Amino acid sequence: MDAFFAANLSQGAYRLLVDLVYQHSRIRVGSDKQPMLANRLRRRLRELHLTSFDEYCARLQSADGAEEIEHLVDLISTNHTRFFREPEHFTALSERILPEWTSRLLADRSPLRIWSAAASSGEEPYTLALTVADFARAFPTLDWQIEATDISQRVLQRARAGIYPLEAVESMPPEQLKRHFQRGVGTREGTVRVKAELRDRVRFQRVNLFQPEYPVPPEQHVIFCRNVMIYFDLPSRATVVHKLSRHLAPGGYLVIGHSENLLGIPHRLEPLRHGIYRVS
Repeated sequence: MDAFFAANLSQGAYRLLVDLVYQHSRIRVGSDKQPMLANRLRRRLRELHLTSFDEYCARLQSADGAEEIEHLVDLISTNHTRFFREPEHFTALSERILPEWTSRLLADRSPLRIWSAAASSGEEPYTLALTVADFARAFPTLDWQIEATDISQRVLQRARAGIYPLEAVESMPPEQLKRHFQRGVGTREGTVRVKAELRDRVRFQRVNLFQPEYPVPPEQHVIFCRNVMIYFDLPSRATVVHKLSRHLAPGGYLVIGHSENLLGIPHRLEPLRHGIYRVS
């Protein structure tokens, strides 16, 4: 039998891995996830020419282990997303939030700043970008930029490319699809790519939500941080909400996922509708 597949993930090694993931990402990995973690790590062991999980743990704890810990967190991260996921939030963006900000920003000649703080493979920030682009057709002098960050370099690489299966966008109105996507031909048939003029509006970079400072401009008008805090414990969620709130402009909006809430978290945000809060 292949040595890589013969190796078992012991309880001690599993606890060490879980602790390292939590220390560096605040992601809680449950006791029922041991088989999942072992399966995800076996390919990484093969790439590193290691024959046991104990060897891998030693690598993580070595002087050069910091970079490998990033790989570990990357493998653990769940990146389930799609275009217009939880569409009510994008409706609120186009019908309430953007109209509210536009007149003020045009008068001040200031850019609109929106941050997708858990960007995953790019569907959310590109949905934000095309929503703003469609709205801004009536306001050609409105400047705007989307910041898109994630802890996973792997998914950010995919996001920067902006290439998706055709079925990922088939539910969009045909005119919107034509306006913002190019259909693949030849070897790319069956895929679409976000057009360059939209990709250029989105800046992708790696950010750990628990790092001391964010390399994102302050005074964000809207921050989407959806469906990531469900993996954090309460103290970690409180830390993220506090840090993100400090990055919002006065009157700015924080949008979280439908399955998330701010119960038990001290904050200065006014709840408006499901998952949408505003700095009061």
